[in-house]
Parts: sequence; C-alpha cells; structure tokens
Amino acid sequence: MANPQTEHGHTRIANEILERCMKLSLNGTQFRLIMLIWRYTYGFRRKEHEFSINFMADGIGGSRKQVDRELQTLIDRNIITLSGYGKRGARVLSFNKNYDTWDQPAQTPPPKVEEKEKTKPKSNKKPKYLEDNMYYKMALHFHKLVSEVAKEVNLEHLIRKANLQSWADDFRKLWEVDKVQDKKQILAVMKWVTSHDFWRKNVLSAKKFRQKYLELAIAMQSEQSKTPKQSPRQQASNKEIEFQKYVAAGGDPDEFDWGE
Repeated sequence: MANPQTEHGHTRIANEILERCMKLSLNGTQFRLIMLIWRYTYGFRRKEHEFSINFMADGIGGSRKQVDRELQTLIDRNIITLSGYGKRGARVLSFNKNYDTWDQPAQTPPPKVEEKEKTKPKSNKKPKYLEDNMYYKMALHFHKLVSEVAKEVNLEHLIRKANLQSWADDFRKLWEVDKVQDKKQILAVMKWVTSHDFWRKNVLSAKKFRQKYLELAIAMQSEQSKTPKQSPRQQASNKEIEFQKYVAAGGDPDEFDWGE
C-alpha cells in the first residue's frame, strides 16, 4: 500500500500560486508540465533547471510533439520562462511566479445552437521542429554562437526571446528554398560571421543570416583566399588544439568536425 510522507521529500509551493493556477485556463498537458517544472525546481530548492523534451515527455507520460507544442504555449503566455540553453543544449526553464504578467486568453462565448459553425481550413501554419531535426539543430547551434557574441557586446536583449522554431524554419528555407545544401559550408559561415569584427554585431538572427548568406559566403571566401595557407602539419596541430578546447568545453568527441 502506498504511504507517501513529507519527510521523504516534498515540494514547497506558495498557496497564492496554487490559488492563481486553479483559475488558469490550462489543458491537461500544460498543467502536468507546470507540475513537472515545480517538482524539479522548487522540489530541489532552485529557481530554474535544464529540461530536455525527452525528459519532460517521459516525466508526464506524453509524446515529444505534444510536449514541444504545449511547452511553447506556456512560454508564449509567460507562465514558464525560458532563460537560455544549458550545457546539454536543452532549455533552461523556470516558473514565473509573477502572475500579473501571465497572459490569460480571453474567454470566447459558446456558439449559438441555431448557428452551424463553419470550420476554416488551416493555412500558413508553420511546421514544428523537434530537437533531433536537422534544421532545429542548426538553429540551436547558431543561437549558441550568437548568444556568446550578444553577451560580449551587450546586445543580449535582442535575442533573449528568440523563437528557435522560427529560426529552424529560416534554416529550412535556406536549404529547401534557396537551395543552399552544403551543411559543412553553412556551419563554416556561422563560425566565420560570429567571429568577424563587423558582421558579428549585425547578424544576430537566423532570418538575417539567411538574407545575407550569399554576401557572407563570398566575403568569407575572399578573406580566406588572402590568408596564407598553412602546412598540413600546422593544420593538424591547430585542429588538435581546437579538439582539446571543444572537449574541455563539454562537447561530444564523436561530433567534432575534423574537416578542413
């Protein structure tokens, strides 16, 4: 027989928060996600924690797609705060206890009985990109590079609320619409633009990156053509140094790019 006791662990929640959440218009998945975040933040006496989609889906017994969709809704409504991305590349989340800033959707009156509701076909709906999607991975990688630049030049406010779904869609358009289908080159341009004295301050979003891609790629190649080529031994030595720094920073050794 189950016999839970508070001395075996408990989560402290202010009654005021519970009372406000009772009045919130939430679906079941959204409410379970809030409880999960409470459990792994307040339950460990901390304000925020890194949550992957897989972990959250397993925690509430839901699907990844369901969790990704409803979590984004909670973030958009300012009930859950996204403060960045952790060492594992997952979202760092916290519960926003300032309920005055929550976005409560307006209550719509029920339709009249005599009127038949016409369902409008959905159009222009952006696709959802999961964490293992190539375009989402590109967005996440570029966001990390841009975040470091923004922090250095005091422009963090410009990317604080960046929507990675929109960023992923811009990379999809770069690949599928613009036909830039060289992943190695795209990653090289990302690295170059976020280290360039001028462009690093002017390209702080995936949308801008896509708009300026051709110009950036040409500028990068032009600059590299003026740089004296290193000997194979020098290149190997530099790559080894890069590898050591990458691993020391917590990177996966199997994912390191050894290409030139």
